[in-house]
Amino acid sequence: MKYLSFVRASETHRNSPPPPAMMEAMGGLIERFTREGALVDTGGLAPSKDGFRMRLADGALTTIDGPFTETKEIIGGWAILQASSREEILRLTTEFLDLHRVHWPDFECECEVRPIDFMASDAR
Repeated sequence: MKYLSFVRASETHRNSPPPPAMMEAMGGLIERFTREGALVDTGGLAPSKDGFRMRLADGALTTIDGPFTETKEIIGGWAILQASSREEILRLTTEFLDLHRVHWPDFECECEVRPIDFMASDAR
């Protein structure tokens, strides 16, 4: 089963780059997950100042330009992962977050992981 994993964190972490040890460890993890077939795709997102939100409410569309200062946390990155069970996706997510805990101790985030619903995808 494929899962979408996205990381929510304060945008203030963009003010200083991740420690070099974190980037080195992340490169190794990405390489290993790719080799194992667990990592399908991954990416980071630009700051919210470069984006916008469009809302549909009461039949009307509204566009709001970033930055989204009222938001405490933003989605900073995402990954599509392949796992055969809940236990496996929990292991992959734990390894990813543990890297941050060890190599970037002041970084705080939340990782939301959801199965990709192919039924909804097939409706297109």
